[in-house]
Amino acid sequence: MGSISVVIPTRNDADMLASCLAMLKIQTRPADEIIVVDNSSTDHTAALCAAAGVRRIPVSLPGIAASTAAGFDAARSDIIARLDTDSRPPADWLQRIETTLDRTGPLSAVTGPAYFYGASRLVCWLGRSLYLGGFFWAVTLLMGHTPVFGSNFALRSDVWERLRHTVIRDNSLVHDDFDISYHLHPDMSVTYDPSLRVGVSARPFASLDSMRSRMAMTMETFREEFSAEPPLRRLAERRRWEREHRRQP
Repeated sequence: MGSISVVIPTRNDADMLASCLAMLKIQTRPADEIIVVDNSSTDHTAALCAAAGVRRIPVSLPGIAASTAAGFDAARSDIIARLDTDSRPPADWLQRIETTLDRTGPLSAVTGPAYFYGASRLVCWLGRSLYLGGFFWAVTLLMGHTPVFGSNFALRSDVWERLRHTVIRDNSLVHDDFDISYHLHPDMSVTYDPSLRVGVSARPFASLDSMRSRMAMTMETFREEFSAEPPLRRLAERRRWEREHRRQP
């Protein structure tokens, strides 16, 4: 068994962060290190991290992509797990991640879905079934493989070592999970575990402005990825790699 780092990007979200850290404190398989990537917070995030005894890394470059990359760069473990500030992992989350990645071996990742909290039953159901379900369905179809979901995934450090110089860091509108997924090489695998669920706040659905903001990020992420490598060409190259390696003894 190896070691596990948990990376949590955050900005002015100390109350949510406190709940997330409390959930990590009761894991059946404790994290070897917890890294909070503080993207220029002006609230009490720094004091909270100091009191909790977690490693805080300040990052001034705006955006979730820059924060996630900085946290992954700083991680010292064999496995790098990723949560959002509002993620609520179950007590066996890290234990199950470790078991899965021990089984899948090098160049592998694992991800799972979420249930939403903090809104009506209808909104939470729509978020889980249409928003998140649609994400996994559409992006899997687009990429030809399962994507990782930013609020709930982990990868082996050898995956990040090969991706770290290619991921986008300087665009604050880029979704880091889509970007990481788009840069995965054909010899890397993603295991989707539908039972590996975490809680996620339904606040993105709280207003039209927040929904428009997320849609703007999605469109900008598509623009960045597709301009670097068009999706049809990416799919064709992956299919060619798979055919070639299936023929090998």
